[in-house]
Amino acid sequence: EVQLAEAGGGLVQPGGSLRLSCAYSGSTLEVHAIAWFRQVPGKEREGVSCINRSDGSTYYANFLKGRFTISRDGAKNTVYLQMSSLRPEDTAVYYCAADPELYCDGNELNVLDFRSWGQGTQVTVSS
Repeated sequence: EVQLAEAGGGLVQPGGSLRLSCAYSGSTLEVHAIAWFRQVPGKEREGVSCINRSDGSTYYANFLKGRFTISRDGAKNTVYLQMSSLRPEDTAVYYCAADPELYCDGNELNVLDFRSWGQGTQVTVSS
């Protein structure tokens, strides 16, 4: 079993930056693809970005337009999401998810493909 713990959310002004972290523990061999999703009340959870543990390759949702960067630190079993040029529409609860078999290859992220989830961290972009 894998445990995921997000951190780093908070309140930031439009145009600002935040870095989220996702620390994974437990059966880390069961972690291959690690992704970030986000959700606002009344809407479906949407995929933001994903990184493959095997080769470090990444995927980003088209709507990000280069504003976010996903990275990993294998020694710390942690994945990061650096968010820049934040907009009010980025306000959401951000979730970390992991799966032992999935390879993120450019297809849109699907919540059903991920076996393990964190509790989420709130990001609010507001002046």
